[in-house]
Amino acid sequence: MSGRKDISRIRNIGIMAHIDAGKTTTTERVLFYTGKTHRIGEVDDGAATMDWMAQEKERGITITSAATTCYWKDCEINIIDTPGHVDFTIEVERSLRVLDGAVALFCAVGGVEPQSETVWLQADKYKVPRIAYINKLDRVGADYHRIIKQLNEKFIVKCLPIQIPNGQGDAFKGTIDLIDMTYRVYDEASLGAKDVDDVIPDDLRDKAAEAREDLLDAVSDFDDDLLDKVLHDKEIKPADINRAIRKGVLACKFVPVIGGSSLKNRGVQKLLDAIVDFLPAPDDLPPVTGITPDGKKQLQRRPDPDEPVAAMAFKIASDPHAGKLTYVRIYSGPIKPSTYVLNPNSGIKERIARILRMHSNKRADVKVASAGDIVAIIGFRKTTTGDSLCSVKHPIILDVMGFPEPVISVAIEPKSKADQDKLDEALLKLEEEDPTFKVKMNEDTGQTIISGMGELHLEILVDRMIREFRVQANVGKPQVAYKETITVPVESEGKFERQMGGKNQFGHVRMRVEPSENGRPFAFENSSPRDTIPREFIPAVERGVKQSMTNGVIAGYPLTGMRVTVLGGSYHDADSTELAYEIAASLALEDAAKKARPVVLEPVMDVEVVCPETYMGSVVGDLNQRRGKIHGMVPRNNMQIITATVPLGEMFGYATALRNLTQGRGVYTMQFAKYAPLPKDVSDKMFANLMYS
Repeated sequence: MSGRKDISRIRNIGIMAHIDAGKTTTTERVLFYTGKTHRIGEVDDGAATMDWMAQEKERGITITSAATTCYWKDCEINIIDTPGHVDFTIEVERSLRVLDGAVALFCAVGGVEPQSETVWLQADKYKVPRIAYINKLDRVGADYHRIIKQLNEKFIVKCLPIQIPNGQGDAFKGTIDLIDMTYRVYDEASLGAKDVDDVIPDDLRDKAAEAREDLLDAVSDFDDDLLDKVLHDKEIKPADINRAIRKGVLACKFVPVIGGSSLKNRGVQKLLDAIVDFLPAPDDLPPVTGITPDGKKQLQRRPDPDEPVAAMAFKIASDPHAGKLTYVRIYSGPIKPSTYVLNPNSGIKERIARILRMHSNKRADVKVASAGDIVAIIGFRKTTTGDSLCSVKHPIILDVMGFPEPVISVAIEPKSKADQDKLDEALLKLEEEDPTFKVKMNEDTGQTIISGMGELHLEILVDRMIREFRVQANVGKPQVAYKETITVPVESEGKFERQMGGKNQFGHVRMRVEPSENGRPFAFENSSPRDTIPREFIPAVERGVKQSMTNGVIAGYPLTGMRVTVLGGSYHDADSTELAYEIAASLALEDAAKKARPVVLEPVMDVEVVCPETYMGSVVGDLNQRRGKIHGMVPRNNMQIITATVPLGEMFGYATALRNLTQGRGVYTMQFAKYAPLPKDVSDKMFANLMYS
């Protein structure tokens, strides 16, 4: 990596999809065909290069995003293989934030599944250009054209094939390239490393010509030269079509679709060609934007090694040999070992000890990294996920990432006193790595509570504590992250007047508390006349309100969805203090929450169950018993897809229940949808001994 690189020959991409669509299998083939590995690692054998964690090998799923670099057609391709399970969606979110392009993978049988939609919308959020790869065309029930129809129905961007398969399922033999109109047959003996171009079969000529016309009609909108050739019936070369497709992809207005079977080593080379031909290089995208640390001025950084350094830390990992690794995407400028960069979010200068090029969990030192590179850095102490890194003399804060709140919690305690320090250290490191993992102390019980995105998420983290950090701990039953809110507007007041430490303290606050608009967690406004509460005490009032919101009045869950307006109060010249107003505001909010018809909110999940039709009645009946609301039942290849919303509190142990109901033939996915009021009869029963009366 020393010397200047041609930035136009870099591709920073992610592979994203629903669980079990074949992301890691596809990545393994990419590494094999590009010469990065000399044997193909299989997920089912626990030998996949990118699934290096013990937990990944055992479960056959991707848990943490893994980075690697390979080369194809003189292009450097930095790949991040992301998880498909919804519990680890933050891995996809933070990867997409720093990537230039993405490959959206779909199963040719399963099609557009719930997590497929989630990751697609995440890519929309960051305006990431993408291509679609329909995998598993060799499976029984595969339907390439049905999946393309689904893509166009579910997503607003135009999705069209640039190749069509010859046969599907057991009959899948090869693919017809619609750009150069060649028929490609894959050589089984070389594991697909070689392919043979043949004549397009007679029975597919008309179908291929029609599909090519549709492709030309769509992409000619992006290129005037191609449009002119189409309209005037001039000769159209493959380079003309490639150029137009690339323009459509970079504008996020077109998604080329290709197909294959990664497990059977078919179609992956065409995917690599499409990555190089259609996905953007760093210099194809607009300059990254940010602001000065004081927030007064907007700044830009072009993807140029000669610009001041601008980078983002998008992932923290603990390496047993190298220590803390900070994964960084560099947007501009060069960085070198033994130099300093500024973390403008905290104002701390960080020293770069080493720069590593990662290949899954293996690493190699590099002397310099520059614009367009994705590397890991050793030496950073205070940098966290989402922090910007920049030149000390030219500070810039890039757009920050947002992270979802945890929805499930368990209590954890060390088995012995000797394990306490190790547990604290493990929790600190895991919380630093994962922004959706939270640790807090329950002051009432003295318990340590860990929270995450789902049962599997917490199970994996606890397993890592035992294996990586050698902590022996007892883990309680999962607890739902309930919240409380109010339902009607009220006015209240709080007064604090007491002598503390030999000094009189006085604070008096009147406020209106009402449900917030658009579901905002909290809004604060000061409308008090100047002669009631001095302006310097208003921040103390807001602190008191926020402090009081951490414990609700029904069962002590955090309060949310509230708008607080300070109406007035009173003060004493000599006795009023910030502490007094903080306590008065806290008392006022507690009083308001009691009077404003408080309710408990529970997390509700979007659930999709796929099961044989024979068991549909039992599955629907079970979901109804779990207070679920059925939204739809759609047949798909002798299976039924049931979509529903179900309270998280009713879904514990559902995997086992579904296996029993369907004789092991049912599967489900679940992701957070919203918070909704807990029904009164359920709330009364759950909190009978705690409820405020």
